[in-house]
Amino acid sequence: MNLVRETRAHLERKILPFWKGLRDDIHGGFVGYVGYDLKRDPMAERGCILNSRILYFFSQASMSLSDPSLLSYAAHAYETLLEMMDSEHGGVFWSMHADGTVLDPTKHTYNQAFAIYALSNYALASGKTAPLEKARELFHLIEHKCRDAGGYLEAFHADFTPESNEKLSENGVMAERTMNTLLHVLEAYTELYRVGRDPEVREKLLEILDTWEKHVYNPEKRRQEVFFDHEWNTLIDLHSFGHDIETSWLCDRTLEVLEDEALTQRIRPKLLSLAEKTLECAYTTHGFANESENGKVNGMRIWWVQAEALLGFLNAWQKTGEEKYLDAVRHQWTFIQEHMTDPREGSEWFWWTSEHGIPVEKPIVEPWKCPYHNGRMAFEIMRRIRDEDL
Repeated sequence: MNLVRETRAHLERKILPFWKGLRDDIHGGFVGYVGYDLKRDPMAERGCILNSRILYFFSQASMSLSDPSLLSYAAHAYETLLEMMDSEHGGVFWSMHADGTVLDPTKHTYNQAFAIYALSNYALASGKTAPLEKARELFHLIEHKCRDAGGYLEAFHADFTPESNEKLSENGVMAERTMNTLLHVLEAYTELYRVGRDPEVREKLLEILDTWEKHVYNPEKRRQEVFFDHEWNTLIDLHSFGHDIETSWLCDRTLEVLEDEALTQRIRPKLLSLAEKTLECAYTTHGFANESENGKVNGMRIWWVQAEALLGFLNAWQKTGEEKYLDAVRHQWTFIQEHMTDPREGSEWFWWTSEHGIPVEKPIVEPWKCPYHNGRMAFEIMRRIRDEDL
């Protein structure tokens, strides 16, 4: 197995052609819905998170593949993102109609974070300063309007008055703070700091890591808590395997960017404990389970979880040298190729399969189904291991 060669080929032959084909030069942006039957709806809503992730995807693809032709797709997504920004109150809306009018005016901290993530990468790929300035504006907006003394808040109306957090609450609870939003603010600020090197952004990254360590990481259970009330009390016994393995490498990426040895020595063992725990209770040689609620495992194989599991185990192997993680990388890649990848022409990955690899009839594209996780998996493999055989 040559993981670099195989994932690059998968990116170039399967993922990239599919998403390039969704560019919409009539209505703008990219087609926002493709059903399991592969029928496209050009008038479907334009999810702003999806568009940000597409902007990230094409920006990073142009750099990873040294292919400047892909920048035109990134530029197309960038222009669409600008249209999704609120000129009156600032920030990015939740979703738009295909005609460019606002569909859902919610301003979610999670959504602002993904715009920062995408804009930072587009600034780096294009060499333009305007996207980075937009990212900085959103950084200041989050810090002034989307948080309080205890940490980051979740959902807001268009004018940034609070609203309930249905969009990032699940499993029967309504959360005022979430691990997921904190993680992706950290991710976004990491990219903004990597590209812009702003001291203020670095300071906030250190604050987020402190918050994560104090409130989110559970050392007794070697996992993260997921949903919280305003005072950071956990609301549910939930072990999100996918988010834990994603955090294990995303936070480690932050440590690499910050280059603080004392901080790394303090935080990295906790991140490796997340990877080890999920290896024990979520991983099999036939994919990676979704989550466990009250001790009951949900074994569905979700597309983004499979991609993040491969990356998390790759990172754990690189940091520890332990063969158990390398074996998991190999099995994850085999499962992805054989079961998560849609073999049909004109498609990419299934949304999810059963634990036995049987696909469920869910959309191939919708506001949450995107090229961010599987595309990033390929980019990170190419960045991390070069031409080594695995």
